[in-house]
Amino acid sequence: MSNDHNFQEKSFAELLESSITEPQYLVPGQQIKAEIISISGGCIFLQLGGKSEGQIDAEELTDKEGNITVKTGDMITAYFHAARDGEMIFTTKIGGDKADNAALKTAFTKKIPVEGVIAREIKGGYEITIGEIRAFCPYSQIALRRVDNPEELIGTKQNFRIIEFKENGRNILVSRKIIQQEERDAEIAILKGRLHEQMKISGTIASIQSFGAFVDLGVVQGLIPISEISRERIDDIQAVLSVGEEVEAEIISLDWSNERITLSMKALLADPWDSILETYKPGHKYSGEVARVTDFGAFVTLEPGLDGLIHISDLNSDPMNKNREHSVKQGEKITVVINSIDVEKRRISLKPASSLEEDTAYQQYIKPESDSYNPFADFFNKKKSDKR
Repeated sequence: MSNDHNFQEKSFAELLESSITEPQYLVPGQQIKAEIISISGGCIFLQLGGKSEGQIDAEELTDKEGNITVKTGDMITAYFHAARDGEMIFTTKIGGDKADNAALKTAFTKKIPVEGVIAREIKGGYEITIGEIRAFCPYSQIALRRVDNPEELIGTKQNFRIIEFKENGRNILVSRKIIQQEERDAEIAILKGRLHEQMKISGTIASIQSFGAFVDLGVVQGLIPISEISRERIDDIQAVLSVGEEVEAEIISLDWSNERITLSMKALLADPWDSILETYKPGHKYSGEVARVTDFGAFVTLEPGLDGLIHISDLNSDPMNKNREHSVKQGEKITVVINSIDVEKRRISLKPASSLEEDTAYQQYIKPESDSYNPFADFFNKKKSDKR
């Protein structure tokens, strides 16, 4: 039994070994996705399956400072270029000594990126050199967004996609915009899997408009509407936010079909309505500031995010205010009495604290002849009785 089991294991191992040592057949321009198994001697080695390996020139995957931008274990997309001295050569883009007519034609048909130098600005666009071969990139295809300083692009290496290959390579049209769009689409796909509503994120204020502030989230921007910046009423956004400022906000809406992300700074602030019944009581007086006056009454801010309404019928009920043109004005500090609190509808009914009532109460204390209750008078009367 044990021998049969060993024989079966050995047979399976032999079959597996034979299957993975079979050479992988690839054609030039064929796209693969492979794992980086090592980086050495200016080459990046790829695992092709079994014992097969491919290699890419490390210069293809370095930044402007010459640092390699990938590491062992990373999965990358590459294109088969050629078999050379028994080695399978891959590329992430075609350029330099690889850029002959045959390679560029393959790049066109297989949609392989090509690396070119923006040589100069010419009529209608830019002259691009890919190795020793010239190509043309129209203005409309040089970038996703408008280029404000095109002269800064001259002399730089960029990745392009060949969108036309005619007259055996004498007429080549390229696009940098397509490459940028594909990179952007890939980044957005990652964001779609990472971002979700009610998620807290950080970003930089990119621009400010009258209706809100746009926040740079990398490949996309989010909008903080003016009503979502603070629990206080804001009339001038630039008074509270500035371009370049780092902010934290919560995602309250995601619309990927229109690439709209709505953010809220207000959502991260404590909501005073959560504890309103502990802080405010009907029948009690509180200080507030008139936030705005309307045809139907005046809104008074008790604290940021907590406004109550004095109905128009209560605004002119105080006889002490009869000579005033307007009973209250925006920005005025006033004392109010809470009539009622409706937590479910988030409404507070207010009325002005009557100055006449306050004056009458005051007179009760200072007029000894008053028939009203006077604690001071009673106190002194009691003292007189005690002496007798």
